[in-house]
Amino acid sequence: MNQRVVITGIGLVTAAGDDRESTWKAVREGHRPIAPLVDLPGVPDNLVLAASLPGPRRGDWRLRNRPTARRAAAEAVADARLDLTCDSDRVAVVMPPTIGNTPSLADLRFGARLAGAEMSWWEEFIPSNVTADVANFLGAMGPRIGPTAACASSTVAIVSAMRAIQSGNCDRAIVGAVETIHPIMAAGFNNMRVLARNDVPAEACRPFDANRNGFVLGEGAAMMVLERSDEAMARGAEIYAEVIGAACCGEAHHVTDLNTDTSALEYVVRQSLRRAKLAPSDVAYVNAHGTGTLQNDVAESRALHQVFGQAASNLQVSSVKACLGHLVNAAGAAELAITALALRDGYAPPTANLTSPDPECDLDCIPLVGRRTELEHALKVSVAFGGHLAAIALRRWNEAGQRVSLLPHEAAA
Repeated sequence: MNQRVVITGIGLVTAAGDDRESTWKAVREGHRPIAPLVDLPGVPDNLVLAASLPGPRRGDWRLRNRPTARRAAAEAVADARLDLTCDSDRVAVVMPPTIGNTPSLADLRFGARLAGAEMSWWEEFIPSNVTADVANFLGAMGPRIGPTAACASSTVAIVSAMRAIQSGNCDRAIVGAVETIHPIMAAGFNNMRVLARNDVPAEACRPFDANRNGFVLGEGAAMMVLERSDEAMARGAEIYAEVIGAACCGEAHHVTDLNTDTSALEYVVRQSLRRAKLAPSDVAYVNAHGTGTLQNDVAESRALHQVFGQAASNLQVSSVKACLGHLVNAAGAAELAITALALRDGYAPPTANLTSPDPECDLDCIPLVGRRTELEHALKVSVAFGGHLAAIALRRWNEAGQRVSLLPHEAAA
């Protein structure tokens, strides 16, 4: 079987917005809700900058993943107008494990329990607890899949969901990820010296900018409904985009450093285009991984130049991490959701804080202000520690049931 796969529902919960449309509006406008982290156990206040969700960080701070994931999943299912009481055994849930349960190991070491928790220690300890919780919350009884690939995890999850549908293992998938910040994550990235520093927090993360010095952490969840196109059209669903090609591979180089030879990244982009049956000139927009680190942004730019050749001069590229923060596990899903919204509205979002483009990142990276533009095909690229690489190609849906742009006729900044 080789079913066409479409996106019919999107749910977003981020520091930039409580739901899909408010997050998308904030990204379009370059809103940057970045502030120093305080009250993170074991981490000095103001050491780390982040786009964080409101709520307590002490006491029940470890229990933030589940409600955040549920909110995004519920929005995605409602957006798709999906009745999960029918054929629930044909609905998969695909989410990477969250690192947020890691502190429970310390609790187990000392025999402690989670004070006031609504879950038992074993529910908190099991890596797939969030996947299981979302599936149980929705009543989805199909396959439960939990791929893990560092910062490309949710991108790989979407590829896995697409393939599960195409192979006939399920008809629909609720797919995405959630991420909340915890001490191990903050301390780890801080010790790796990849976190941005700036006296003005909102200006800290500067993808593709000559003055960039790292990324800011982010919190939130992104969930989508993927389903067979024939099923979606049969029930009159409105469709954001079709997932037309995807690829994953590994760069056998280094745990954290990127190879200056970008052939592996070039390969994964070329494979996604080949499987989508697209020429480089067919792609109008790329949502880049764009962390704002010195290595990543140059490597992505070089790889895109190599793949797109002369078509690179017309390519529009942006990163939304200055607005959403780096959502780690959830980064790929959130950014693919933004890419689908860009296709729906014919609007390429900006790269916030890009005031001095790096000459080594010689692409149109949409500095500061987004733009109305014709978008038929778009690409999402993820580049993760551990050598995990992934790319997904989307096509704007042009058949009955197409999503209608919610933007006013005249473009706004």
